[in-house]
Amino acid sequence: MSHVARDLLTDFPAQPLPPWRRAVLKVGSSLLAGFADGDGGLDARHARDLAHFVQAARAAGREVVLVSSGAVAAGRARVASAGEGLVLRQALAALGQAQLIGFWQALLSVPVAQVLLSHDDLRDRRRYLNARATLRELLRLGALPLINENDTVAVDELKLGDNDNLAAAAASLVDADLLLIATDIGGLYSADPARDARATPQPRIARITPHLLAAAGAAGRIGTGGMRTKLEAAAKAATAGIATALFCGRDAEVVAALRADHLHGTLIERADNTLSARKQWLRHAPAAGQLTVDAGAAAALCAQGASLLPGGVVAVAGEFHRGDVIEVCASAHAAQPLARGLAQYNAAELRRIAGHKSGDIESILGFRYGEAVIHRDDLVLLVHGAMP
Repeated sequence: MSHVARDLLTDFPAQPLPPWRRAVLKVGSSLLAGFADGDGGLDARHARDLAHFVQAARAAGREVVLVSSGAVAAGRARVASAGEGLVLRQALAALGQAQLIGFWQALLSVPVAQVLLSHDDLRDRRRYLNARATLRELLRLGALPLINENDTVAVDELKLGDNDNLAAAAASLVDADLLLIATDIGGLYSADPARDARATPQPRIARITPHLLAAAGAAGRIGTGGMRTKLEAAAKAATAGIATALFCGRDAEVVAALRADHLHGTLIERADNTLSARKQWLRHAPAAGQLTVDAGAAAALCAQGASLLPGGVVAVAGEFHRGDVIEVCASAHAAQPLARGLAQYNAAELRRIAGHKSGDIESILGFRYGEAVIHRDDLVLLVHGAMP
């Protein structure tokens, strides 16, 4: 019995999605390719429904980051190509990138911004922070970031491997609450449902085990991933405190249900202790410096859990680099810091922009990493009764 013929709404009854404000949506080549062999360019049949979901999420005040395959498939449709290999895929990806961006832009009413990432971008601290700041700024501007691997320059030992794992890395990069993976199957089954009619659906998974990974299938004809890479991605997301939802992107009813926060698919739970572990790290890591803030900034931090803006900073102590842990105090002689977080600017830069509006940062420094001195996602409050 083929998995295509199965009733996905019956196999995977509706379950609520976890609460989310920001999500990463990964869409694979199998949902976008025009023909089964991947040589027919890009087809909007399934992408249109996913675009409607993105639009509905944004209308509800949520943020979505898109990780989309399809550049190689788009490139194949533009030139006559034969064979396989890394160099050919790099060339086809370069040919297809513009088509991929245009494809999604035609389906969405908001600006679509291309962001190409490689392993080095996520391994190097400065490049990681730059990518993080760029994505945050795009979201602030109301644009839809569209992430893809920088296939044109990546080599095998530096590739992220597939867009499933890239999506997991992106979810961690932007501090997403949820990773959504649209695939061509309803969710996770106990066996391959295309080969075993006795395969049973698995609507909820508490933890990715070695047994689950061993039982997962290989990649499809068009894509570079498979169920195994999706489970690997879910495991990485879970360790970052992010739940993963696997669902069939070919089924319009399944995709439409997401707009009401109903999942017909497999939910892989996040590891509850990892987020607190990150907070514990921020609490106890050695601080490289200290900021003193005015009463208004202190109140915004404690009452609202807001980001710290430069206008509220009245003094900067210590010498620290961008990305270092720093303390935030209500006065220079405070018995206990209000908060700790990761500095978006180094000490010298902060001394120049302290007391100024966020809109003045670029005119003062000549550049801008973001409007916040410490972003709320990188901040842990220490005062009793404040938001965590």
